[in-house]
Amino acid sequence: MLHPFQSNASGRSPKRLAHLNAMARAKQARRGVPLSSRARTAQRAQRLPFVPPENWHEPREDGRQFRIIVQRPGVGFRHVVTPDEVHARLADLPEHFLKPLEIVQLSQMTRKKQSFPCYGMQWGSALYLYPIEVSLQESYSAPPKPNQVNEVRMFGGRWVHDEPDVWKLVWTERAIKDFYLNNILIHELGHLLDDRNSRAVDRERFAEWFALEHGYKPTRKGHLAATAAQPTRRRHG
Repeated sequence: MLHPFQSNASGRSPKRLAHLNAMARAKQARRGVPLSSRARTAQRAQRLPFVPPENWHEPREDGRQFRIIVQRPGVGFRHVVTPDEVHARLADLPEHFLKPLEIVQLSQMTRKKQSFPCYGMQWGSALYLYPIEVSLQESYSAPPKPNQVNEVRMFGGRWVHDEPDVWKLVWTERAIKDFYLNNILIHELGHLLDDRNSRAVDRERFAEWFALEHGYKPTRKGHLAATAAQPTRRRHG
């Protein structure tokens, strides 16, 4: 179990372009890290600053079913999944996977959180899912790494580079739901269930394996069949 003031932010951290000053831009550029509302570099179990980034939900440990809390997403943002979709997805997992889970919170994006935003986080017995831009487009000032391209392609996201020093990650409604329900949600649950590993790199490796085995792989057959049944549309641009 994590210390109450440690978190498992889902490894997507550096900051939104509009909120970076020149010094921060230069510092990040030297490190070769994408600048965005979310980046794909692991930063696990980091000790939080003076105040935690989220509502702390005291564990009940009473065996009751998990509940879902929905906050307003914030101006310019929207929630990706609904409570019903979360319930349905988790219901497909073995029952013992859900025993330690008490809260799934669809969290609000605030100005403060935009300084360390992420797609998801596990903290204590709660999982937090964060909203995404209403446009379903994320902007970066550095090109994605090969593993980032592969991860996005797995779930139907698309990288676009149509202006200097700006790379956009573009999602469709279907793709972003798939990404959240079969990757982010399951990844964070993997962190909750990981009671063996203490090193950040080991915890991240386990969560990635868990999401692949219990999120991505079991859903591909049905997902691909449903996609194939849809009429083909020509892409433009």
